[in-house]
Amino acid sequence: MAGVEEDQATPKPDQAKRTSRTRGKARPRTKAEQRAQSLEQILDAAEYLFSKRGLDGVTLRDVAQRVGIHTTLLHYYFKDKTNLFEAVFARRAGVTSGRRMVALEQYEAEAGDNPTVEGALHAFLDTDLDLYYQGGEPWMNYAAFCARVSNTPEGAALMDQHFDPVVLKLLQILKRALPDYSEEDIFWGYHFVSGALMNTLGRTGRIDRLSGGVCHSDDFPAIKKRMARFMAAGFMALKR
Repeated sequence: MAGVEEDQATPKPDQAKRTSRTRGKARPRTKAEQRAQSLEQILDAAEYLFSKRGLDGVTLRDVAQRVGIHTTLLHYYFKDKTNLFEAVFARRAGVTSGRRMVALEQYEAEAGDNPTVEGALHAFLDTDLDLYYQGGEPWMNYAAFCARVSNTPEGAALMDQHFDPVVLKLLQILKRALPDYSEEDIFWGYHFVSGALMNTLGRTGRIDRLSGGVCHSDDFPAIKKRMARFMAAGFMALKR
Protein backbone atom coordinates (compact mmCIF):
# COMPACT_ATOMS: atom_id res chain seq x y z
CA MET A 1 0.00 0.00 0.00
CA ALA A 2 2.86 2.36 0.79
CA GLY A 3 4.17 1.89 -2.75
CA VAL A 4 0.76 2.57 -4.23
CA GLU A 5 0.34 5.72 -2.16
CA GLU A 6 3.78 6.94 -3.25
CA ASP A 7 2.87 6.36 -6.92
CA GLN A 8 -0.39 8.21 -6.54
CA ALA A 9 1.32 11.19 -4.85
CA THR A 10 4.14 11.45 -7.41
CA PRO A 11 3.17 13.05 -10.75
CA LYS A 12 3.92 11.02 -13.84
CA PRO A 13 6.58 12.53 -16.18
CA ASP A 14 3.94 13.80 -18.66
CA GLN A 15 1.82 15.16 -15.85
CA ALA A 16 4.86 16.93 -14.32
CA LYS A 17 5.64 18.58 -17.67
CA ARG A 18 2.05 19.77 -18.06
CA THR A 19 2.05 21.13 -14.50
CA SER A 20 5.36 22.95 -15.10
CA ARG A 21 4.06 24.49 -18.32
CA THR A 22 0.87 25.60 -16.61
CA ARG A 23 2.74 27.21 -13.75
CA GLY A 24 5.19 28.98 -16.06
CA LYS A 25 2.55 30.40 -18.38
CA ALA A 26 1.81 34.09 -17.69
CA ARG A 27 -1.78 35.05 -17.07
CA PRO A 28 -3.20 36.77 -20.17
CA ARG A 29 -3.68 40.49 -19.65
CA THR A 30 -7.24 41.73 -19.51
CA LYS A 31 -8.45 44.36 -21.94
CA ALA A 32 -8.49 46.88 -19.10
CA GLU A 33 -4.84 46.12 -18.34
CA GLN A 34 -3.91 46.41 -22.00
CA ARG A 35 -5.66 49.79 -22.24
CA ALA A 36 -3.94 51.00 -19.07
CA GLN A 37 -0.54 49.99 -20.43
CA SER A 38 -1.22 51.68 -23.78
CA LEU A 39 -2.32 54.84 -22.00
CA GLU A 40 0.85 54.95 -19.90
CA GLN A 41 3.01 54.49 -23.00
CA ILE A 42 1.21 57.35 -24.73
CA LEU A 43 1.56 59.65 -21.72
CA ASP A 44 5.25 58.78 -21.33
CA ALA A 45 5.94 59.53 -24.98
CA ALA A 46 3.98 62.79 -24.92
CA GLU A 47 5.66 63.86 -21.68
CA TYR A 48 9.10 63.37 -23.21
CA LEU A 49 8.23 65.23 -26.41
CA PHE A 50 6.48 68.11 -24.64
CA SER A 51 9.50 68.45 -22.33
CA LYS A 52 11.73 68.96 -25.37
CA ARG A 53 9.51 71.00 -27.70
CA GLY A 54 6.58 72.40 -25.74
CA LEU A 55 2.94 72.20 -26.76
CA ASP A 56 3.26 73.90 -30.15
CA GLY A 57 6.29 71.87 -31.20
CA VAL A 58 4.58 68.47 -30.89
CA THR A 59 1.90 66.84 -33.02
CA LEU A 60 -0.25 63.81 -32.27
CA ARG A 61 1.56 62.09 -35.13
CA ASP A 62 4.88 62.68 -33.32
CA VAL A 63 3.50 61.00 -30.21
CA ALA A 64 2.04 58.10 -32.17
CA GLN A 65 5.33 57.49 -33.98
CA ARG A 66 7.27 57.49 -30.71
CA VAL A 67 4.90 54.90 -29.23
CA GLY A 68 4.72 52.90 -32.46
CA ILE A 69 0.96 53.10 -32.95
CA HIS A 70 -1.44 54.65 -35.47
CA THR A 71 -2.60 58.19 -34.81
CA THR A 72 -6.23 57.08 -34.76
CA LEU A 73 -5.56 55.13 -31.56
CA LEU A 74 -4.61 58.37 -29.81
CA HIS A 75 -8.09 59.71 -30.54
CA TYR A 76 -9.52 56.72 -28.69
CA TYR A 77 -7.98 58.13 -25.50
CA PHE A 78 -7.74 61.88 -26.20
CA LYS A 79 -9.97 64.11 -28.28
CA ASP A 80 -7.12 66.44 -29.27
CA LYS A 81 -3.56 67.51 -28.45
CA THR A 82 -4.66 69.96 -25.75
CA ASN A 83 -6.51 67.20 -23.96
CA LEU A 84 -3.38 65.04 -24.10
CA PHE A 85 -1.23 67.93 -22.85
CA GLU A 86 -3.52 68.45 -19.85
CA ALA A 87 -3.49 64.73 -19.05
CA VAL A 88 0.31 64.67 -19.08
CA PHE A 89 0.42 67.63 -16.72
CA ALA A 90 -2.18 66.23 -14.33
CA ARG A 91 -0.78 62.68 -14.14
CA ARG A 92 2.09 63.58 -11.81
CA ALA A 93 0.94 66.97 -10.50
CA GLY A 94 -1.09 65.46 -7.68
CA VAL A 95 1.89 63.44 -6.47
CA THR A 96 4.34 66.33 -6.33
CA SER A 97 1.89 68.86 -4.85
CA GLY A 98 0.62 66.30 -2.33
CA ARG A 99 4.11 65.42 -1.12
CA ARG A 100 5.08 69.05 -0.74
CA MET A 101 1.89 69.85 1.13
CA VAL A 102 2.61 67.06 3.62
CA ALA A 103 6.19 68.29 4.04
CA LEU A 104 5.05 71.87 4.63
CA GLU A 105 2.40 70.82 7.15
CA GLN A 106 4.92 68.67 9.00
CA TYR A 107 7.42 71.53 9.08
CA GLU A 108 4.74 73.94 10.27
CA ALA A 109 3.81 71.61 13.13
CA GLU A 110 7.45 71.07 14.14
CA ALA A 111 8.40 74.76 13.93
CA GLY A 112 5.42 75.91 15.99
CA ASP A 113 5.62 79.65 16.58
CA ASN A 114 9.14 79.95 15.16
CA PRO A 115 9.16 79.04 11.46
CA THR A 116 12.12 80.22 9.41
CA VAL A 117 12.38 81.10 5.75
CA GLU A 118 15.06 78.51 5.12
CA GLY A 119 13.11 75.81 6.95
CA ALA A 120 9.98 76.49 4.91
CA LEU A 121 11.96 76.53 1.67
CA HIS A 122 13.66 73.24 2.52
CA ALA A 123 10.23 71.64 3.05
CA PHE A 124 8.94 73.06 -0.23
CA LEU A 125 12.00 72.41 -2.41
CA ASP A 126 13.81 69.36 -1.05
CA THR A 127 10.81 67.04 -1.25
CA ASP A 128 10.33 67.88 -4.91
CA LEU A 129 13.99 67.63 -5.85
CA ASP A 130 14.16 64.21 -4.19
CA LEU A 131 11.05 63.05 -6.03
CA TYR A 132 12.40 64.04 -9.44
CA TYR A 133 15.91 62.72 -8.87
CA GLN A 134 14.92 59.44 -7.25
CA GLY A 135 12.08 58.88 -9.71
CA GLY A 136 14.51 58.48 -12.59
CA GLU A 137 14.04 59.49 -16.22
CA PRO A 138 10.20 59.67 -16.22
CA TRP A 139 10.12 62.12 -13.33
CA MET A 140 13.07 64.12 -14.67
CA ASN A 141 11.19 64.42 -17.96
CA TYR A 142 8.16 65.69 -16.07
CA ALA A 143 10.32 68.27 -14.28
CA ALA A 144 11.65 69.53 -17.61
CA PHE A 145 8.12 69.48 -19.03
CA CYS A 146 6.82 71.72 -16.21
CA ALA A 147 9.79 74.05 -16.55
CA ARG A 148 9.27 74.44 -20.29
CA VAL A 149 5.52 75.07 -20.17
CA SER A 150 5.35 77.16 -16.97
CA ASN A 151 5.90 80.41 -18.86
CA THR A 152 3.27 79.71 -21.51
CA PRO A 153 -0.39 80.72 -21.16
CA GLU A 154 -1.63 77.13 -21.27
CA GLY A 155 1.04 75.97 -18.83
CA ALA A 156 0.47 78.83 -16.41
CA ALA A 157 -3.25 78.02 -16.30
CA LEU A 158 -2.45 74.42 -15.32
CA MET A 159 0.07 75.64 -12.73
CA ASP A 160 -2.71 77.73 -11.18
CA GLN A 161 -5.06 74.77 -11.15
CA HIS A 162 -2.74 72.13 -9.74
CA PHE A 163 -0.12 73.97 -7.70
CA ASP A 164 -1.75 77.06 -6.18
CA PRO A 165 -2.78 75.35 -2.91
CA VAL A 166 0.75 74.21 -2.05
CA VAL A 167 2.29 77.55 -3.09
CA LEU A 168 -0.21 79.44 -0.95
CA LYS A 169 0.69 77.16 1.96
CA LEU A 170 4.35 78.09 1.55
CA LEU A 171 3.47 81.77 1.39
CA GLN A 172 1.40 81.44 4.55
CA ILE A 173 4.41 80.05 6.45
CA LEU A 174 6.73 82.69 4.96
CA LYS A 175 4.45 85.46 6.19
CA ARG A 176 4.65 84.03 9.70
CA ALA A 177 8.44 83.74 9.42
CA LEU A 178 8.71 87.34 8.17
CA PRO A 179 6.11 89.30 10.15
CA ASP A 180 7.82 92.65 9.45
CA TYR A 181 7.85 92.16 5.66
CA SER A 182 5.30 93.59 3.28
CA GLU A 183 3.18 91.17 1.30
CA GLU A 184 4.68 92.73 -1.80
CA ASP A 185 8.21 91.67 -0.82
CA ILE A 186 7.09 88.17 0.10
CA PHE A 187 5.28 87.64 -3.19
CA TRP A 188 8.23 88.99 -5.17
CA GLY A 189 10.50 86.73 -3.17
CA TYR A 190 8.42 83.72 -4.15
CA HIS A 191 8.42 84.90 -7.76
CA PHE A 192 12.23 84.80 -7.78
CA VAL A 193 12.21 81.40 -6.04
CA SER A 194 9.87 80.02 -8.69
CA GLY A 195 12.03 81.37 -11.51
CA ALA A 196 15.19 79.77 -10.12
CA LEU A 197 13.37 76.49 -9.53
CA MET A 198 11.98 76.34 -13.07
CA ASN A 199 15.40 77.13 -14.52
CA THR A 200 16.85 74.29 -12.45
CA LEU A 201 14.16 71.79 -13.46
CA GLY A 202 14.71 72.63 -17.13
CA ARG A 203 18.19 71.01 -17.06
CA THR A 204 19.35 72.90 -20.14
CA GLY A 205 23.02 72.03 -19.57
CA ARG A 206 24.07 75.68 -19.61
CA ILE A 207 25.65 75.49 -16.15
CA ASP A 208 27.63 72.45 -17.35
CA ARG A 209 29.14 74.44 -20.20
CA LEU A 210 29.71 77.64 -18.23
CA SER A 211 31.47 75.80 -15.41
CA GLY A 212 33.52 73.60 -17.72
CA GLY A 213 31.97 70.50 -16.15
CA VAL A 214 32.44 71.57 -12.52
CA CYS A 215 28.64 71.70 -12.13
CA HIS A 216 26.00 69.54 -13.80
CA SER A 217 22.40 70.59 -14.36
CA ASP A 218 21.09 67.15 -13.44
CA ASP A 219 23.00 67.01 -10.14
CA PHE A 220 19.92 67.56 -7.99
CA PRO A 221 21.66 66.47 -4.73
CA ALA A 222 24.17 69.32 -5.19
CA ILE A 223 21.33 71.71 -5.97
CA LYS A 224 19.35 70.57 -2.94
CA LYS A 225 22.36 71.25 -0.69
CA ARG A 226 22.49 74.90 -1.76
CA MET A 227 19.17 76.13 -3.12
CA ALA A 228 17.08 76.75 0.01
CA ARG A 229 19.96 78.47 1.81
CA PHE A 230 20.67 80.70 -1.19
CA MET A 231 17.02 81.64 -1.63
CA ALA A 232 16.55 82.33 2.08
CA ALA A 233 19.44 84.80 1.90
CA GLY A 234 17.62 86.54 -0.93
CA PHE A 235 14.55 87.01 1.25
CA MET A 236 16.76 88.47 3.99
CA ALA A 237 18.30 90.90 1.52
CA LEU A 238 14.88 92.24 0.55
CA LYS A 239 14.45 93.61 4.09
CA ARG A 240 17.63 95.66 3.83
